[in-house]
Amino acid sequence: MSAINILTSFYLDINRLNIDRLNVFLYKLIMFKITNSTQSQNKKPIELFHNQIFTGKTILIIGGFHGDEPQGVKILKKALTKNFKTKNSIYILPCLNPDGLAKKTRVNANNVDLNRNFATKNWKFSNQDEFFGGKAPASELETQFLSNVINEIQPDIILSLHAPFKIVNYDGNAENICIPIAKIMNYPIENDIGYPTPGSFGTYCGIERNIPTITLELGEDESEKWQLEKVLDVIDYLSNLD
Repeated sequence: MSAINILTSFYLDINRLNIDRLNVFLYKLIMFKITNSTQSQNKKPIELFHNQIFTGKTILIIGGFHGDEPQGVKILKKALTKNFKTKNSIYILPCLNPDGLAKKTRVNANNVDLNRNFATKNWKFSNQDEFFGGKAPASELETQFLSNVINEIQPDIILSLHAPFKIVNYDGNAENICIPIAKIMNYPIENDIGYPTPGSFGTYCGIERNIPTITLELGEDESEKWQLEKVLDVIDYLSNLD
């Protein structure tokens, strides 16, 4: 090999090394930052985080609709500390219902089930039990905040974390997206939760706005470590979805 070829090869190797180092550097700079926020009835923060990537699909991930389902909140708070190798724009709202989380109840501070409070065509005034949908559609500030977020970021896909049914439920055109998620979680796919859900978030986004909306129902008897690993794999899948 001639001296020129050796020098050329050396230069190309160094150049590749620098590019790899630059990619690692940029990868480490990808951090979730608060992009929108409000306060609950009891002045607890409700915060929307974004990975500062503005290309690809827009994915919205939500936890803590119900305060007695803390699994998703714990997982998403830990997810915010991770660096996902992603080509998509990821928004994470770790806890929609911090007041309910604080008192370990399904409902918010006004005793409203947020997943029955969205302004859907099938919303109706219901019994004032744990499924109470509010005095009016979108009466709750948490519901209003999330509805505004939907309008602002225009997500292509939504993932909502719930418990305890160990299924992948969906609304809208999301079945194909659910198949890899079901394989990761080893859960069945169900397009019907099995009971009426007037005013639900899935109806509001998936059916009435044609946004593929996935409800990942985690189990109550699974280890936190296992759930964290699996849901991080789900987020990684969505982060790189074409």
